[in-house]
Amino acid sequence: MENPESSCKNLLIRADSSSQIGLGHIMRDIVLAQHYPDAVITFACRELEGNIMNRIPYPVHILSSNNPAELSELIVALNIEMVIFDHYGIDALFEQQIKEQTGVIVLSLDDTYQPHYCDILLNHNISADPQRYSGLVPPHCELRCGAEYTLIRDEFRKEKQMNREKIYDLFVSMGGSDPTNSTSEILKILSDSLEICVVTTSANIHLHELERYVDGKKNIALHVDSDQVAKLLHQSHLAIITPSVMVHEVLYMDIPFIAIKTASNQDDMVQYLHKSGYRILETFDPAILSKYTSKIKSEKKYAV
Repeated sequence: MENPESSCKNLLIRADSSSQIGLGHIMRDIVLAQHYPDAVITFACRELEGNIMNRIPYPVHILSSNNPAELSELIVALNIEMVIFDHYGIDALFEQQIKEQTGVIVLSLDDTYQPHYCDILLNHNISADPQRYSGLVPPHCELRCGAEYTLIRDEFRKEKQMNREKIYDLFVSMGGSDPTNSTSEILKILSDSLEICVVTTSANIHLHELERYVDGKKNIALHVDSDQVAKLLHQSHLAIITPSVMVHEVLYMDIPFIAIKTASNQDDMVQYLHKSGYRILETFDPAILSKYTSKIKSEKKYAV
């Protein structure tokens, strides 16, 4: 990824994570930060329940609010030159206030085609359509959209070079926080004959229920806060995931998958997957999912 703004030495990333917000913003921002190896990176986050600030490998300033005045004070105090916003709770007016009060370069991440007041707009989804931002960003805004800008974690790039034995029939990962408890619902309809790898995090508010369900089930391996997600995916024949950032990583690893929509901000990816011929469920349907997975073991048919 080319960075015309790479001369900036002090960068601030404004993002949050929680059991409700999810973890995807922070995870992709960590990858994005690596594109600025010569800069001093600082994260600004609120201390919300289920956050993953402890996984951020950069200094983190804890905000007491989502107030632009508080953020402006921090920007001035740290001599920040560019702010990266990755937050559904920050709109174009908020960004404009920060821009006018501090003069920083503003880079906004977006995946739902919302208005932004920014110098650079990054939509790293493979489904991103730059034409849809017409009238949503200032005329001078540089658009960075699509597969050329997709953020892939280094662990996946390294893992793809490895040879792995397939030891799992299914890899199930419904987001780090899984607020809809989709993981448990999926497991309940899967055959006991399938070897299943489940990946989640301690931010999952349904974790205790999930742990109780898999207890004693020798065919299900539950991984919480794993640092080997790429390896586990690579060791699996088929993935069940959400139509989110995880899609990029699964496609990168060439693993067949079924995506199940769990949130409205996944609509754009859902449409893209439909048009591209991938298997996608817009709502969780036990009968359909059971049909997709029932013949996996007997027919060795993993490419659904």
